[in-house]
Amino acid sequence: MQFPNFPESNHEIIRSLSHHSDQDLLDLFKRHPDSGRYFTALFCRYSPIVYTLIRHSAKSPVQADYLFALTWRHILHELGGLDLSATDDEADGPKAPLTLQAWLINVTALCINQAVLPDVASIHYSLQAASPPLWCYVERALDRLAPLQRLIVLMAQTFSWSETRIAAYLQAEGERITPGQVGGRLREAYRELELALPDDIRTIYLDQLPTASLEATPEQDAALLNEDVWGLADLELEPTTSVGSEN
Repeated sequence: MQFPNFPESNHEIIRSLSHHSDQDLLDLFKRHPDSGRYFTALFCRYSPIVYTLIRHSAKSPVQADYLFALTWRHILHELGGLDLSATDDEADGPKAPLTLQAWLINVTALCINQAVLPDVASIHYSLQAASPPLWCYVERALDRLAPLQRLIVLMAQTFSWSETRIAAYLQAEGERITPGQVGGRLREAYRELELALPDDIRTIYLDQLPTASLEATPEQDAALLNEDVWGLADLELEPTTSVGSEN
């Protein structure tokens, strides 16, 4: 089995955290909820174990990669309430202190046993396009967009709809918007999406990628709209946005 390569492991921000213990990283994660580096450091430290467990249980590499991302999303959600001073209740003898590794193995086993995975043809997630930490924080950033912005991004990136098709759909839902206005809304949404990401996540993952800056020319912005800058086309996102409301 070939383990996937995660370049963020060699980023200077992540390397600078290598001397911290699991407890240190967990405490820093809780203390700095607006930072993404501590979760990413834990991901880089324990992704081999989690991936190995999942790969041996999944029917296909595509399903394994998708479940791997889903598992780390669940881990991110649960880390804030984790208390390593608790004990392992499964031990018959003296209670053993809970370790992060043991907790991660338990969470991974739970995700493996409870996951109901779609067939391979229905999975669009690509581990090479979006590493799980970036995937998780992009999802969080999407949740912070205005509802119409989020919906336009989903239709453009996840469903690969053209500006004309997006405008037609929104017009049918009661929105007064032209294809040209869709392009402007989309550029604005990309800027807001990038700003909603933690600063260190942008540094780790996006520093070498083009961005839709406020100073970009219309031609540069138009080119950017055709690029999957954040791996959005490979995200399994739920289009929960309601059309017709910005609140």
